[in-house]
This record gives sequence, structure tokens and C-alpha cells, in this order.
Amino acid sequence: MPDFSSLYRQYAPDVYRFALYLSGDAATAEDITSETFVRLWTARDLRVATVRVYLLAIARNLYRQSLRTKRREVPLDPGLSDPAASPEKATSENERLRWLMNQLLTLPEVDRAALLMRTQHDMSYAEIAASLNISVATAKVRVHRATLKLARRWSEEES
Repeated sequence: MPDFSSLYRQYAPDVYRFALYLSGDAATAEDITSETFVRLWTARDLRVATVRVYLLAIARNLYRQSLRTKRREVPLDPGLSDPAASPEKATSENERLRWLMNQLLTLPEVDRAALLMRTQHDMSYAEIAASLNISVATAKVRVHRATLKLARRWSEEES
């Protein structure tokens, strides 16, 4: 059997071209070619007359194996961001939350309760009215006014 380097020089261009035609991707063809020759290196009982056929069969099997693997892979959406907030963003959000908590404390207790029941506990206006012993219309007004006060204060803070 000829030495490995002479087999590589002789057959690598053919294997690469075959893999490139199969995959249509130069990087994939390079990977298949290198893996094909690794398998040749570790092969036992190789007949020299069948080296080319053997190499192309390995390359084809590697390509088919890569297709099976790619079917299971899902590309990442480039629009996705890291779910972990950056330190700057986390600090900013903490400051905003601290500000909001302080502003909530300045609202009258019934307004604060109505707003929290609506936003944090997703209660209906009827439920809020029953809890606070007020009318449904009053519950709507209190939530609306509390929201407007906080929004106005926030816009003043930002400017």
C-alpha cells in the first residue's frame, strides 16, 4: 500500500470536489474531505485498487450523516437577545423600579390599591370595586388617575 501522504495528494482533490458538488458549501466540503482521510488513516484491510471508491463512499456517507444532523439543528434567530440583562440595563431597571416604588407610596392608599389590583393582580374593575367598597366607575377613575399621575411624573423625570 502506498504511503498516506501520496494517497492524500492523489485523491484529496477528487474527494474535495465530490464533497463540494454534494454539499454546495466549501467549508462543509473541507470538513468532509479531512474526515474522509482520517477514516482512511484508521482503516484496516484496505485494498489499493479500491481506494478511490472507498474514499468517495466515505465522503458520501459523511455528507448524508451531516444532513441528518442538520435536520435536527435549528438556526438561531439573530433578533434574539441575551436573556440576561447587561449590568447597565439591570442597573437602569433597578433604578426605575426604585423610583416607581417611591412614587407609588406618594399616591393615596385607595388609588395605589386600585392600581396594583389592576396591574399586578389582573383584577377586573368589578372585583376592585368590591374589594375597595367603591363603585365600578370610581374604580376605573382611580386606576386611570393613578396611571396618569405616574406617567406625568415619569415624563417630568425624563425631561
